[in-house]
Amino acid sequence: MSEAAFAAEAGEERFHPAPTMLEKSCMWLCEIGILAMGAIVILEVVTRNLFGFSFEMSEEVGGYIIVGITFLSLPVCQVYRSYHHVQFIQARLSPRMQALSHLLFDVLSLLFCFVLLWQLTRFVATSFRTEDAAPTLLGTPLWIPQALMPIGMLAATVSLLRSAYGNWRRFRSGRV
Repeated sequence: MSEAAFAAEAGEERFHPAPTMLEKSCMWLCEIGILAMGAIVILEVVTRNLFGFSFEMSEEVGGYIIVGITFLSLPVCQVYRSYHHVQFIQARLSPRMQALSHLLFDVLSLLFCFVLLWQLTRFVATSFRTEDAAPTLLGTPLWIPQALMPIGMLAATVSLLRSAYGNWRRFRSGRV
């Protein structure tokens, strides 16, 4: 979908960037994660009920998948406008002030993302350095599922930077 077609769908959309390959890739990975989690749960239900056997991994792997989906969905939610907005205030603002409002939100969100990205990266590096592993049958090195957190946060930061740049341009030009 072109950026013009994407922005033309409704009034609020013009303040968000069109999806790029980054957001589409994150969405694709989230879809695969949901399918994998469904398959794991179905497999676990079937093996427990029909064979009285459990792989004893569905909770662990399901938890890893949920963490991955949570962080990889952040940029997807940004470009597809899935976050809450205070419409009754936005509707009373001029288009230029709406752009400024969105810009301020983007900047505050970026500050939060930078801090979180920094801390998550340190967290994963510590797990890698200390060779932490899950105390389960799988014994998964914890840095592997934890790596999805800074990757998702980095993708969210890129999407927010694109959004902030667009809102900055709209505010500076005075046209929306």
